Amino acid sequence: MPVSKAPYTRSYAHTKSRGSNSMVDCGYCGKKVPRYKTFIKTKGFRINDPTLLQQIDTRFLHFGHEKMYVCPKCARHHKIVQPGKTVRKKHLK
Repeated sequence: MPVSKAPYTRSYAHTKSRGSNSMVDCGYCGKKVPRYKTFIKTKGFRINDPTLLQQIDTRFLHFGHEKMYVCPKCARHHKIVQPGKTVRKKHLK
């Protein structure tokens, strides 16, 4: 009798890298979490009003964007990711 296979393929992303994984702080609770387990969320500010953008010179505008790492527990609590749904990860380049 052959051994049955799992209906999914496991991905061991954290074991393929060389060396130890970097630990990052969660942006909400401050807990130290391995980076491969975190969800990336960006915080920033943007003006969407076109008439206001025409009146302001865009050369003098600077809105800082912050890259924030979120642990799985806080990601579920703050509804960044839902259990059973596809993962929403945004990477800044």
